[in-house]
Amino acid sequence: MLEQMEIRCPKLGGQVTFAYCLKEAVELPCPRIINCWQPYFPVEDYIRKRLTHADWERCFNQKPKEKISTLIELIEAAKKQKQTVK
Repeated sequence: MLEQMEIRCPKLGGQVTFAYCLKEAVELPCPRIINCWQPYFPVEDYIRKRLTHADWERCFNQKPKEKISTLIELIEAAKKQKQTVK
């Protein structure tokens, strides 16, 4: 089955399934999914059939965040998670 196929994720550094890539951003696919999976099958066509136009725009046509903003968000999320674990 397509969703059980695995490749090495350049973002995470390990093996992931296509199913994971489809839901990496909870309700949206990973923004890198097309680049990663295109060599294996026509992934863009597959995703376009599954997403609304608005979701496609949210996922693939947004300006990338600056690295510092992403790092700050990750630090804050880690702090919150640490507090809930205590």
